[in-house]
Amino acid sequence: MSGLAGWVDFARDLVPEAHTVRAMADTLSHRGPDGAGEWIEGHAALAHRRLALLDLAQGQQPVVVETAGGQPAAVLVLDGAITNERELRSELAAKGHRFTGHGDAEVAVHAFLEWGADFAARLEGLFALAVWDVRRQELHLVRDRLGVKPLAYFLTPSGVLFGSEPKALLAHPAVKPVVDADGLRELFAHSRKPGTGVFQGVCEVLPGHVMTVRHSGTGRRRYWSLPARRHEDGPEATVATVRRLLAEAVSSHLRADVRVGTMLSGGIDSSALTALASASLSAAGAGPLRSFSVNFAGYAENFEPHPTMRATPDAPYAALAAQHIGTEHTEILLDTAALADPRVHAAALRCQDAPSPLGDMDVSLLLFFEALRGAGVTAVLSGETADEVFNGYFWSYDPRHSNSTTFPWVSFERGHDAAAGGLGCSLVDRSLRRELNFMDYADQHYRDALAEVPHVAGETPAERRAREITYLALTRWAPTHLDRADRMSMAHGVQLRPPFCDRALVEYVYNVPAELKRVNGQEKSLLRAAVADLLPRQVLERPKSAYPTVQEAAYGEFVRRRFGELAKDGSSSVAPLLDTEATSAALDAAGAPSGAFAWVERASMEMVLQLNTWLTEYGVELRL
Repeated sequence: MSGLAGWVDFARDLVPEAHTVRAMADTLSHRGPDGAGEWIEGHAALAHRRLALLDLAQGQQPVVVETAGGQPAAVLVLDGAITNERELRSELAAKGHRFTGHGDAEVAVHAFLEWGADFAARLEGLFALAVWDVRRQELHLVRDRLGVKPLAYFLTPSGVLFGSEPKALLAHPAVKPVVDADGLRELFAHSRKPGTGVFQGVCEVLPGHVMTVRHSGTGRRRYWSLPARRHEDGPEATVATVRRLLAEAVSSHLRADVRVGTMLSGGIDSSALTALASASLSAAGAGPLRSFSVNFAGYAENFEPHPTMRATPDAPYAALAAQHIGTEHTEILLDTAALADPRVHAAALRCQDAPSPLGDMDVSLLLFFEALRGAGVTAVLSGETADEVFNGYFWSYDPRHSNSTTFPWVSFERGHDAAAGGLGCSLVDRSLRRELNFMDYADQHYRDALAEVPHVAGETPAERRAREITYLALTRWAPTHLDRADRMSMAHGVQLRPPFCDRALVEYVYNVPAELKRVNGQEKSLLRAAVADLLPRQVLERPKSAYPTVQEAAYGEFVRRRFGELAKDGSSSVAPLLDTEATSAALDAAGAPSGAFAWVERASMEMVLQLNTWLTEYGVELRL
């Protein structure tokens, strides 16, 4: 719930630097439009921009807890939601802690005072936080288990800078927008290395870790990792346990002092969450639940099925699910003019502090959350990570990709020349691509990731490989999409809450054998069985359909026209990075990209357009 920023410097008094810390936090005002606060004393400065979801009257941050003598003991800033806040509050109150409000940040700082740095393992939910231990002069940076909430940092010779997004760090005079060879590799990689950033020196706190900064140095400690256990439950017990764990996760993610809505596409993931959320609200005597879907003008008329990505349009299934569940449903309809607005594309880039090849997917998501905020929704449940948990992606079980010697999604990308080295890189200078060697970079990352996977003794080769695929999906594929979802939603002050990232659910399903997750060739059959009584048959049996992309030819023409104008401008920032032959071929192609892989070719053009904006607006210095 919000944006956080700060600076610890053991070599100076930061009180005179209040304006710098405030400038860092101001770059995050979109994340927290409901309030602002700073705490600066001695070597530490913490700042916060608030999105009010809990304890609306008294939940301001930073939260400061004082000693019996009236001196500050610890100061904390939090982004996210501690979903077991009520349970922790009761436990801490029994130990003598006293609270002035009912916010989760206050509970988190008291948990730190009670259990020290070990408190992170007791927190559930989605969170990134910083706590300054005034007594020991130590800073602890903590990130949730799967990395739902972002937290970046930059080490200085005498301390650290930190913030929810890299833009907060770039507002500090010590951080320059420099991108080296590894940064550019990360930019194009579709398998980002945990903890690695794009700008030189800018890193991310690792999911499931506590990073501690002291005068004597910096260290990090893992407080959680995926546990490998032998699954003992039979099919019926497994289904029942998944139902219980998912229902509990949804219920905990609904906790707020504002109405929480759901994103409803008509797929099994979002429909399951919506049905369970509606049931939870009804049981509490609340509701009706508000649900929201996104659609494009002319989408149904121009829809072209894709064999692996999407077989059916969302709109009919979202409407059917909403009617069956009984939600107060709103379809957010976007037209091509809005999706093609260059200003919105630039805004999508600024959300992520980096260019993206996803184009219309990014823009439509950004506009979707803008509409949600306009409708008064500031927190929404999303089905993010369900496919990673329940093996919903086709490459999870297609042996051509699941048994490859690289990430299975990278194996799929390499089946098409335009995405072979990473999505969106096909128009980048060939000599530069050879020098950066995107493929070897991804493959080495794959080998490093594979070495981390925990196993259970006695697994068959098939069981072992299935566990590896799930681990890779949860730790290397999911973070990219979680980060994108967080940035797009928080750009308009909407907190996206993904119950499928709940620790207990993830740990349990991670250890369920693959054959119980996919029965009779149906993807996510375990999830479908767990909610079979809640949904209409058409929704329950609908094959997976990826987030929609624009089908209208006018959008492709818009992209190609903008790309053509840029490619002919030899003075543009991106010109030195373009491959002359590939660019000419793209410009010579008749009409806008079309066919089964139209989106892939279009993605390369979108990436070039975003690269140019990024290099220009951020003043990026490339050191390759």
